[in-house]
Amino acid sequence: MSSQIIPVEPFDYVVFGGSGDLAERKLLPALYHRQIEGQFSEPTRVIGASRSALSHEEYRKFAEAALKEHLKKGEYDEAEVKKFCARLFYVPVDARTDAGWDQLKKILEEGKDRVRAFYLAVAPGIFGDISQKIHDHKLITKQTRIVVEKPIGRDLASALQLNDTIGKVFKEEQIFRIDHYLGKETVQNLMALRFANALYEPLWNADHIDHVQITVAESVGLEGRAGYYDTAGALRDMVQNHILQLLCLTAMEIPSSMDSEAVRDEKLKVLRALKPIDASNVEQATVRGQYRAGASAGGPVKGYLDELEGGVSNTETFVAIKAEIGNWRWAGVPFYIRTGKRLAGRMSEIVITFKPIPHNIFDQAAGRIVANQLVIRLQPDEGVKQSLMIKDPGPGGMRLRNVSLDMSFASAFNVRNPDAYERLLMDVVRSNQTLFMRRDEVEAAWKWVDPILKGWEEAGQQVQGYTAGTWGPSQAIALIERDGRTWHDDI
Repeated sequence: MSSQIIPVEPFDYVVFGGSGDLAERKLLPALYHRQIEGQFSEPTRVIGASRSALSHEEYRKFAEAALKEHLKKGEYDEAEVKKFCARLFYVPVDARTDAGWDQLKKILEEGKDRVRAFYLAVAPGIFGDISQKIHDHKLITKQTRIVVEKPIGRDLASALQLNDTIGKVFKEEQIFRIDHYLGKETVQNLMALRFANALYEPLWNADHIDHVQITVAESVGLEGRAGYYDTAGALRDMVQNHILQLLCLTAMEIPSSMDSEAVRDEKLKVLRALKPIDASNVEQATVRGQYRAGASAGGPVKGYLDELEGGVSNTETFVAIKAEIGNWRWAGVPFYIRTGKRLAGRMSEIVITFKPIPHNIFDQAAGRIVANQLVIRLQPDEGVKQSLMIKDPGPGGMRLRNVSLDMSFASAFNVRNPDAYERLLMDVVRSNQTLFMRRDEVEAAWKWVDPILKGWEEAGQQVQGYTAGTWGPSQAIALIERDGRTWHDDI
């Protein structure tokens, strides 16, 4: 089975930070794959821009090396790489001076009628400078979009300031705040499961669902991000954006259509309905953790403090939260969310646990009846599993067994699983904002997260140590087990 590829109109993608890590690992490979899939119309160009003094040819060699390193086996095609590199250009640009901007303008004028996308793969501190330079040098056309990477601020005040800064130059419909988690096939399939099937939506409420778990677990540590991470922590780095977006898609009401504004309106309602967590209840509703030395699949690993130059920090590398949504659909249904580094495995999933049957007609010899679960796996093996109770085959009486209807996307569709950036980069060209965060969404998320941060500070809540290679501190287990439930740790 193959998917239908619909080409997009010709475009110029200007990647600020074009010689950086994100461009090397994700953006260039994603655009290369879109070329191979036949999604580009000609003429289409990718223009790298950064302070590095590179020529067009040197940038093409950088891109070729990046593709060789980061493409999977069998994906590197000499002819396609040559074709891709031919569409690459490079301009040395300084975000805070006028150096290089005239050269960038000259290149862009050759395609003034094309879609023009500016991707800010740079530190948030220069988002405003770049936006202003784009405006000052008259690079904005009717077909212009700007793509902004997280983090969008580190609290509500800085998010408001950042949104105001970019908003002075670009209209809201031109701003694409990217969250790569929303580009994952399984995340989009969550909407298909809910809204394209008569099976689930009638059960998608407090009458039938016992609780929801959202887990985003990483087995890696800081990976060279100590400077950023120690000023952010797991709550800012993962919960405020990725996990809250997953929660919104899980809990939102049925939008009137798949129009981007209709979908984002419903997500916003969920964020605004989240019950507050502050100093009055933060110790009961949250757990903070920080990994200590332990072991991973690759052998012994250092603890978080050992990876920091200073060696002293109360920054959380793990957080677990019991969240609740104050509306009719979800009244009384807890949403347990957790994320962390150096955990027992790499896993991102949403687990919907349905309520147990109201009355058991089977005798004790039949075995225990387990509540049905719907497991939506985002990574590493994208797919959907629905657990059901069935009779164990064979003679000898009624014996019940819990089994899963398991659909792996890779095996079910026999197609390459595209990276999330591939979809999102093309959605920018298509001007489809469904999978991007609107300004009021970002700010509503911070309005819920800020009191948690302040509550930790006021309560003096310290991080709890956990051994690298485990599922986090014991307090996180207690958070869910005191409600008579348990974490889903099937990796």
